[in-house]
Amino acid sequence: MRRSLVLVLDPIQDLVEYAQKAEAAGFDAVWLTDFNNRSAFVRMAATGQATERIGIGSGIAYAFGRSPVYTASAVADIDEITNGRTVLGLGTGTKRMQESWYSFKFESPAPKAVEVIQILRSLWSAPQGRPFKYEGRFFNIAIDLYLRPGLVRSDIPIYLAGVNRHMLRAAGKVADGLVGHPLYSRRYLAEAVRPAVEEGLNAGKRDRDSFDLAGYVITSISDDPEQAREEARRQIGFYATTRTYDAILDLHGWETEKKGIREAFRSMDFAGMTASVSDDMLDQIAITGTPAQVEKQLAGYQGLLDHVLLYPPSVGVSPDRVKENYKLIMDVFGT
Repeated sequence: MRRSLVLVLDPIQDLVEYAQKAEAAGFDAVWLTDFNNRSAFVRMAATGQATERIGIGSGIAYAFGRSPVYTASAVADIDEITNGRTVLGLGTGTKRMQESWYSFKFESPAPKAVEVIQILRSLWSAPQGRPFKYEGRFFNIAIDLYLRPGLVRSDIPIYLAGVNRHMLRAAGKVADGLVGHPLYSRRYLAEAVRPAVEEGLNAGKRDRDSFDLAGYVITSISDDPEQAREEARRQIGFYATTRTYDAILDLHGWETEKKGIREAFRSMDFAGMTASVSDDMLDQIAITGTPAQVEKQLAGYQGLLDHVLLYPPSVGVSPDRVKENYKLIMDVFGT
């Protein structure tokens, strides 16, 4: 399995420093995130300019938060800065995020994401100095004279994030890889994710070898194993408040856990949310413990993921502790 790091540090200066450390530790890539207070593309450009070998991915950038034309331009710029080390990971976010945070209409996420990917690839491969036109269900674009000087590649890899079958199938059909959600359990990977991706690959008449099945894995390492487990519980509880991810929880029958987490969340009882995450949830979803313990746990993802995106808990965790966790992850899982 390939190994990468998801970087969630602030300020950007710290992000750059840890991208350089990850490169020195031999990781495949670092993955940067969009959120309501950060831009994945700015962070990708900053880390890409400060590194030489390591891949620079977005995990994720919002597929609908920008015009596809802007996304194509930004990603081509980053690919130029990095001399062809960019991976574009796209995701839709949840309905609440898109409508409440960004004031965008949330509609038909899977087919709309497919259309975005089609536009990006068409723009990167478009003939220079000619009109560009795209007419689709969601987007209609007409550029009188399209030019893209300095384009390094016309085939920049595009990964798609997803939890439900429609998004997972779309990823298999049109994307180069998947960005799996941090709440994925190993059972959900085996019984839901991989079959849906295979459906998409078959529908697109594509080989499995052409697809990188990547996924976030919550990873909490400490010399105090109970501290590591508590931090991972808190991160899991945070994600489990969102109904979008019920498919994962319901597959396992985690109804009691789900009810406890959401009741605690309604009263902003974060300790109660954390306490409601059972040992079964923790052990199915996260890698936790001392350096010796976690090294063995990663083997549980063999045959489920091609590419693990190691992701330290940050909800309610001090910045210094997040950095400590990164250092331990690099010591244990670096080359």
